[in-house]
Amino acid sequence: MTTPALLPLSGRRIPPLNLGPPSFPHHRATLRLSEKFILLLILSAFITLCFGAFFFLPDSSKHKRFDLGLEDVLIPHVDAGKGAKNPGVFLIHGPDEHRHREEEERLRNKIRADHEKALEEAKEKLKKSREEIRAEIQTEKNKVVLEMKMKEKKPLPPVPIPNLIGTNGGDPEDNELREKREKIKEMMKHAWDNYRMYGWGHNELRPIARKGHSTNIFGSSQMGATIVDALDTLYIMGLHDEFRDGQKWIENNLDFSVNSEVSVFEVNIRFIGGLLAAYYLSGEEVFKIKAVQLAEKLLPAFNTPTGIPWAMVNLKSGVGRNWGWASAGSSILAEFGTLHMEFVHLSYLTGDPVYYKKVMHIRKLLQKMDRPNGLYPNYLNPRTGRWGQYHTSVGGLGDSFYEYLLKAWLMSDKTDHEARKMYDDAIEAIEKHLIKKSRGGLTFIGEWKNGHLEKKMGHLACFAGGMFVLGADGSRMDKAGHYLELGAEIARTCHESYDRTALKLGPESFKFDGAVEAVAVRQAEKYYILRPEAIEKYCRVSGGFSGVKDVYSSTPTHDDVQQSFFLAETLN
Repeated sequence: MTTPALLPLSGRRIPPLNLGPPSFPHHRATLRLSEKFILLLILSAFITLCFGAFFFLPDSSKHKRFDLGLEDVLIPHVDAGKGAKNPGVFLIHGPDEHRHREEEERLRNKIRADHEKALEEAKEKLKKSREEIRAEIQTEKNKVVLEMKMKEKKPLPPVPIPNLIGTNGGDPEDNELREKREKIKEMMKHAWDNYRMYGWGHNELRPIARKGHSTNIFGSSQMGATIVDALDTLYIMGLHDEFRDGQKWIENNLDFSVNSEVSVFEVNIRFIGGLLAAYYLSGEEVFKIKAVQLAEKLLPAFNTPTGIPWAMVNLKSGVGRNWGWASAGSSILAEFGTLHMEFVHLSYLTGDPVYYKKVMHIRKLLQKMDRPNGLYPNYLNPRTGRWGQYHTSVGGLGDSFYEYLLKAWLMSDKTDHEARKMYDDAIEAIEKHLIKKSRGGLTFIGEWKNGHLEKKMGHLACFAGGMFVLGADGSRMDKAGHYLELGAEIARTCHESYDRTALKLGPESFKFDGAVEAVAVRQAEKYYILRPEAIEKYCRVSGGFSGVKDVYSSTPTHDDVQQSFFLAETLN
């Protein structure tokens, strides 16, 4: 997803509620006499139990206990200052005691009346047919749905849209640049048109099978991830007819009120980020409204002992959990650390500080924690507030956390000094412990695992070259020149990882062990999934664009997935 005027993000659904009648067994329309008797008996016993409990259990309303650290103080339900036998206890007596008995009798009479009323209602219920019961249930469901819709339509406060620079078109004077731009625009049209034809409404596209595709990060529902992810690219490229098609689908179909478990991180950057970008570019209110509706569904993920959000959340129930593979139930740095920009904008647009407070709490917590060698490990347990496995990387699991620190500073017009300090501290530790030079002179960013450096660099870490350059301005001790040079060296290494494959496409990760430099060794690391800087020759197919499984093979096998971020990042 692309934030206006900033670099592309390095990181990375829903039919309406089923309001049909409940399913009943195929038996007589009315309940049998024995079933009525049993239900009535159970209901009567339950009410009798509650009634009896009122008289036989201790009356906690008379004496409420408060531990003041010195002694137990008994405070009565009514005030009786006179006749106290010690400074800590007040006794009920005289007229107060009489009033208390009258109150108890009144409560007894009320309970008897409620008991009789409940029995009568139960008898009436048991007389009703199956169709009548269904109708009552349907009526109650309709009320709930109506209340939810009224809440969703709550108007948001008007706020000024920032003036965006460089989004109003204009052709470059250089012919070569103009030709390149038109070619990329044609690629976008090819990807979008095939998705429109074969995968419309699905999260992603299988361009060879020519059908919709999805993954577990989007849950079990079809949320049109490609539509939302592509909106800003379509607008910036001047593809306004396609943009309006996407907007219409979102207005009529994008719904977040289903029983579906989604990735908080992926939904934030692809959906909330995509919707907010579309709103800022076009000014269309529907995008802002949908972004806020979804954000409200993500808030329960923050209900953990530490406030560090779960990786996954169910959009309907609000129940959260973490990935099973993530270091004993830990949350992931690149996920909970890549919410800041979108959530700050949500508070700005709604006037509700809850979003800002959630992400600032994460930042404050991270600042208090000890970091091994000044590095941020990739795993943090949301229950205990302790680091998981000591594994630090600038590629997958860590990447966009550092990107968002820098962009938070830029987004604040360079006034968020806290974010800038955290960024500077982090990259100084990264440069000291993770950035090395190979025997062949290639600068790479390794990964720190349990006390030692693994000489492996992920494709996702290639964004760091651009990050170092972007952050050069404002760096400490006038090191701007140093970070410009470091960024260029990282970019050169990543170019080499592309150039040393048969397809001239970069592998998912590559090693620097001995004579092996900038080359993937394991088969599981040789794939390419349409990450930014792709070339068209081997990925374009008749139905769109596909990743390839082995960039070292001259006859590539496609993975048959057109990722939604291909339209949002690679072509942007």
